[in-house]
Amino acid sequence: MKIAKVLLVDDETSFLSIMEKRLASRELDVTTAESGPEALDALTNDDEIDVVILDVKMPGMDGLQTLKEIRTNHPLAEVVMLTGHGTIESAIEGMKQGAFDYLLKPCDIDQLIAVVRGAKEKKERHEEKIIQAQMKEITTRYSG
Repeated sequence: MKIAKVLLVDDETSFLSIMEKRLASRELDVTTAESGPEALDALTNDDEIDVVILDVKMPGMDGLQTLKEIRTNHPLAEVVMLTGHGTIESAIEGMKQGAFDYLLKPCDIDQLIAVVRGAKEKKERHEEKIIQAQMKEITTRYSG
């Protein structure tokens, strides 16, 4: 059984290819995107993506803009920001916008897997709360 379904987003195609293979070899189901808009399309077309690993610095729509769109349109997907150009300001802004975590490249693969596991667990807790709220609403509606 796979740990999580991950969308890996980075404009550096060689990094994307290498990380896709490394993550897939560690029990992750990996999809890739080379830009923010491509990532948003992937999320729209696949609602089973658990975690987005998102590069911060990309041409066009950067990681922070992409994160904002993900939070608005796909609120259950957890986002891990990953960058080689990290600043304190971008880390703070990413966390304020709801990123699960913020990691710097090069990143220890075991650390990244641990963060993805934590993000997947958070997503599952949110999904469980939604189901419980829906069940409570249904039982309240039909009991009174």
